[in-house]
Parts: sequence; C-alpha cells; structure tokens
Amino acid sequence: MDAEGQLIQRLTRIIRSKSIRGEGPHSQFGSRIILGIGDDAAIVSSFGDVDEVLTCDAFIEGIHFLPNLHPADSVGYKALARAASDVVAMGAAPSAFLLTLAIPPRHTGAWLNQFSKGMARAAKELGVRLIGGDTTKASKVFISVTVLGHVARGRAIRRSGARPGDLIYISGRLGEAALGLELVRRGRRVSTQRETWPRIACERHLYPKIRVPLGAWLADRRIPSAMIDISDGLSTDLARLCAASGAGARLAAERLPCVEIPAAAARKAAALHFDPLRMALHGGEDYELLFTVSPGKAKHLRRAPGHTLLTPIGEITRQKQIVLVGSNGQATRLDPAGWDPFR
Repeated sequence: MDAEGQLIQRLTRIIRSKSIRGEGPHSQFGSRIILGIGDDAAIVSSFGDVDEVLTCDAFIEGIHFLPNLHPADSVGYKALARAASDVVAMGAAPSAFLLTLAIPPRHTGAWLNQFSKGMARAAKELGVRLIGGDTTKASKVFISVTVLGHVARGRAIRRSGARPGDLIYISGRLGEAALGLELVRRGRRVSTQRETWPRIACERHLYPKIRVPLGAWLADRRIPSAMIDISDGLSTDLARLCAASGAGARLAAERLPCVEIPAAAARKAAALHFDPLRMALHGGEDYELLFTVSPGKAKHLRRAPGHTLLTPIGEITRQKQIVLVGSNGQATRLDPAGWDPFR
C-alpha cells in the first residue's frame, strides 16, 4: 500500500466514520450513508429516485501545481475538473460544487480574474454551478473543491466489484498528461505550439477533459463491475481497484494505449527520457476511466459514447498481484509507482 493509503487508513481508525443507526440527533442522516471512506467518492441515499455522490479534492501550490509554470486559468480549470473526475468515476453526473480558496494578497487582482475564468470554463463544460464555499488569506495558494453529483438509485459503480475473469478496459490514451507536464517543465506553452502532438499533450496536462457522458452511460446500463479514474497513474489506481476487489490483474503491455510521439520526434524524446510506456503506467493525471466488465457484457461497449477510444488491456485474476506481460511473453510484477504526495 502507498503512503497516502496508509495515512487514510490511520485516520479512519482514529476518526469515527461509520454511522450507527438510531444513535444521536443526526441518526436519520447517518442511516442514509451508503458508502463512506474507501472509494472515489461517498454515496448518500436521497429522498427521491437518485443517490447523491460527494467528494472533495485539494489543489495546493508547490504540491499539485507550480506558480512559475502553470497559468492561473489552468489552476482554476484543473482544480474543478480533477475533483469532478472522482464523481464521474462512480458513474454520477456532477451538478454543483463548493470552493474553499486561500490566496496571498498579491493574487487578488489579475491572477484571481484568470483563475476564475478557468474555473468558469470547467464549470460550463461539466454542467455544474458554484453554490458556496469560503475564502481567506494564505502565504501560498490553497484550493479545496467539494463536488456534488447524482446517479440513479443503486447504480453508482464502486471499486470493489471486480471479479476474476473480468476484462479490464481503459478510455482514451495514457501518458499524454505526463508528457505535457514534462513539456511544460521545459518551457513549452500551449499558445506557442506549432506541432500538434506537443500542443495536445500540454492541453491534456493543463486542461484535462473528464469523461462525463461515458461514466453516466456505463452506470445507467450497469455494465462495469468496478471502476476508478486514472488520477495517480495506471499502476497505482489499478492496484487500488484490485485491493478493494480482493483480486489481482494481468496486463498486456502491447495493448496499452500509450501516448504517441511522431517518429520524427522520437529520437529527441528518447534523449529527454520520454518513455511512452513508463508514462502510460505511472504518469497519472489523465483522468481517464479504468473499469472492469464481465466478458458477457463487453459487446455492449460498442454503443458507448466514444466507444472507439475504449481499449481492453488485460483481465482480473485470482492472484492478488498485478503482472505486466511484455511482447516476449515474459510476465513481471507491476508495483504501484504513480503519484504519491508522501513519497
């Protein structure tokens, strides 16, 4: 288990998180809690025919973004998008959000205006509105976004449903955001890109797109047995899904939809240590959906939104470990090596 997971387990042991029915003045709400800690988001039963899905996410200067590299509009956009991704990973449609924003006084002018424009752009694309929050002063930028979503009752998709024999699917292409980060670190800017591939990579890092229609479609038809979003890297997030499901996985390296670098740029990319497979396995921040499907339901994916972007990359196994099979047929153990803020 990664260091962040150990910290969460420790907090869960110390801070009471499981409700006890019929106890205390708020027991009525406590009895409505369907799922608490341990997944992408919490699930609370609503009074109608839907369940509410809630999550919060921090975005901190020096940890998640660098002020000299990341423009303010990207900070605003990404802070909301990455939080909404956790709701979408449960198959829910995000509907509203709360914002806690702590900034230095020097950021209350032009920086705040650009930050707000970026967040407004993300809110429009996601179909959510700001309904509250808090603001205060700090020495560095601290952002916390709480997203609320909804899903048809009983149809939220958890991490814990994968079973041996299930096929593992991924949406989109992995490693583009990691490549974008490396390009941004080397001074690249979206507005100055002439070649297509660097511009796409930078955009994927700075302004990630969230698979809202796909997540909702999958949940509505009850197709996945388990699902999670790729925020910290395939190796780390697949390990979380397998741990929650009490299973393992076997991946085929040749089937991974890795970031593509044109042949003309491949030599230069190699010199910069841009390894597409490594970025796909451990890069993170792609915010693609990783989900498992029983073989009998896989045929339905042909009707999914963006079905041409869905790729089967392996299967769930009984052995509680993840292995990566290379083109030569050799299997090696794949340990979590994605993003961990405490590593």
